[in-house]
Amino acid sequence: MLSTVVRLLGVDRYLTQQGLNLPTLLLFSAVVGFSGSVISLLLSKPLAKWSTAARVITTPINASERWLVETVGTLSRRAGIGVPEVAVYEGCPNAFATGAFKNRSLVAVSSELLEAMDHREVGAVLGHEIGHVVNGDMVTLTLLQGTLNTFVMFLARVVGFVVDSTMLRTDENHRAGPSYYVTAFICEIVFGLLATLIVMWFSRQREFRADRESARYLGSPGPMIGALARLADGETGVLPSSLRAMGISAKPARMALFASHPPIERRIAALKALQAA
Repeated sequence: MLSTVVRLLGVDRYLTQQGLNLPTLLLFSAVVGFSGSVISLLLSKPLAKWSTAARVITTPINASERWLVETVGTLSRRAGIGVPEVAVYEGCPNAFATGAFKNRSLVAVSSELLEAMDHREVGAVLGHEIGHVVNGDMVTLTLLQGTLNTFVMFLARVVGFVVDSTMLRTDENHRAGPSYYVTAFICEIVFGLLATLIVMWFSRQREFRADRESARYLGSPGPMIGALARLADGETGVLPSSLRAMGISAKPARMALFASHPPIERRIAALKALQAA
């Protein structure tokens, strides 16, 4: 689909007989770089419901669901946003928030999280997810990813063209040789890894911000500290890859720089420092 779009827009013709057309290349990189991220964001709610088999609570069927809906409504009003859809899905303790718009988002919790925590701790987790919505983390992450994708594609092709034209290629018609494609492919991998480091750093910072938002909505960091401590002692549920950065991660990552979440110990320490202040 993206290939068809860029051809129709005429932005895939960045290699000309005169060399590399940089404005066209930048436009091509932006179209391809942002399209996937934006489409994923716009489809995030239906895909999240489908991939987790989450059931949106339209009419609560028991006291637990009634409390859940009322709590999300209370936290949303404190945060100044529209009440999100509230959903429950079967699985180990976890929760996530997603959606392209602040006032039409989705907050979902697993059935086992509701069973494992008391109301104050569940409320803290819900406050954390509402914090993600208020801070616009899903949109910001999409824009950051799209921007980095654009520059990865742009710079990889510029480097590929420079290497091809100055070192290995002798074609007088300025057609790209094999060295252009090989170099661009290698550069995309290297620049992509560097871009991932930036995205994961941002993802870790947003977790600290969402923790602080939860403490603000509940009037104390205590409930969130308790919720994190309980998660650290148990096993969190594994979410689909498209939602993993939006959920809870209690396991330490093998490579800290590529972790989407900071260690729970650091989050608890930051909340304790906030509590002491």
